[in-house]
Amino acid sequence: MSIQGITFTQKELFQRACHGEPVPRLPVWMMRQAGRYLPEYREIRAKHAFLEVCKTPELAVEVSLQPLRRLGVDAVIVFSDILIVAEAMGLQLELTDAGPNLPEPLHSEADVRRLRNFDPEAETRFLMEAIRRLVREVGPAVPVLGFAAAPWTLACYMVEGRTKEGFATVKSFMYREPRTFRELLRRIAQATIGYLQAQIRAGAAAVQLFDTWCGELHLRDYLDFALPAMQEIVSGIGKTVPVIYYTKASNHLLLAAADSGADVLSVDWRVDLRELRKTLGPRIALQGNLDPAVLLAPEETIRRTTQETAAALGGTGHILNLGHGILQHTPVESAKIFIETGQQVRFAMEAPAAVPSR
Repeated sequence: MSIQGITFTQKELFQRACHGEPVPRLPVWMMRQAGRYLPEYREIRAKHAFLEVCKTPELAVEVSLQPLRRLGVDAVIVFSDILIVAEAMGLQLELTDAGPNLPEPLHSEADVRRLRNFDPEAETRFLMEAIRRLVREVGPAVPVLGFAAAPWTLACYMVEGRTKEGFATVKSFMYREPRTFRELLRRIAQATIGYLQAQIRAGAAAVQLFDTWCGELHLRDYLDFALPAMQEIVSGIGKTVPVIYYTKASNHLLLAAADSGADVLSVDWRVDLRELRKTLGPRIALQGNLDPAVLLAPEETIRRTTQETAAALGGTGHILNLGHGILQHTPVESAKIFIETGQQVRFAMEAPAAVPSR
């Protein structure tokens, strides 16, 4: 059945891509698109601390909208941080441009048992209010995205206290006290379910779970610890909105990650999208995966690489994005070239074959 000639809103494009359906052009956005590469963001940060921006709805809304105004991205992701959940569960949180810090990390079963399953409308009401305001501001045509950390990645911060090469402390905890570590992941998963459900009630059109550090795991440990906690979240959210699962440096895990239950698997630049689609088939959509460093290249290189990435999957089940967050020193014009070039790639639309249900 031909479905050419139909005009889709940005939200409809995004939702079709998430569901593995063909689109006339790809929806395009960038992880960390609200950030330090934008001069208007730096102006706000010169007056307000990072956490203050996160916890002040009018500031979070302003920062979230800056990439839409400046670049014309196809989705607005609410400005926040993945460690907000750790704080709401009872850990002290420090966030600066130097990076996150949890000065009193978890060391024992007693520490884990002290964590609380918080009320997101009470403890993180600022985020829900920011989403509600964003939805009103952009209207029904533009998707607003919510997000959270995947349990393994949040556990890394909660045990290590900050990012550390090798993650020896959290792995030692996992191997030494597997029962307690699974309890930690379970508590994170349960808290995250409520947190994301509140974002969805506030109007989020999709949610993304960031598993930035899952690539540090052996496949065996990923299957034993990280994946079940992810599956618990996806199952707990239900099929109310599309769920995107981002993994980094995870080539050895992608077959397993595709079994998370998420609608979209977001991958970094190390992955060949065509080969991954051949391996996984149409059962899960893909997001990505331009190397953020390409945006530091000359315009011709940005355009060529963007066009190649956009064309990789033929316009079906693909959200165009970077393979990780945009780099701080990226020229704004280069980011705009990426967005515009991706949006200019066109596809002929024919009705797809039925996608097997998971």
